[in-house]
Amino acid sequence: MIKSELVQRIAAQNPHLYQRDVENIVNAILGEITAAMARGDRVELRGFGAFSVKHRPARTGRNPRTGAHVSVEQKSVPFFKTGKEMRERLNKLDGAAESAAE
Repeated sequence: MIKSELVQRIAAQNPHLYQRDVENIVNAILGEITAAMARGDRVELRGFGAFSVKHRPARTGRNPRTGAHVSVEQKSVPFFKTGKEMRERLNKLDGAAESAAE
């Protein structure tokens, strides 16, 4: 699902809201998550998961085509860990799909 599909679904479930308002709300939420992560904060949405930033140190890599050694600078990467409720819900769905296949 992409952001525009998410906005359309939320707008369809809430007919009293305009689609542009839903889009502004979704953009505000995602913007705040991004801003918090840029500050180095951890964002936790109970039942959904936690967004955090992991820092990768500088290292020496290898160009797969030429085999030459290249230096890779340190970088920060986003990391998402699912919440317990989401994991349980996804595993319940997997179990239902497996039993239906038998």
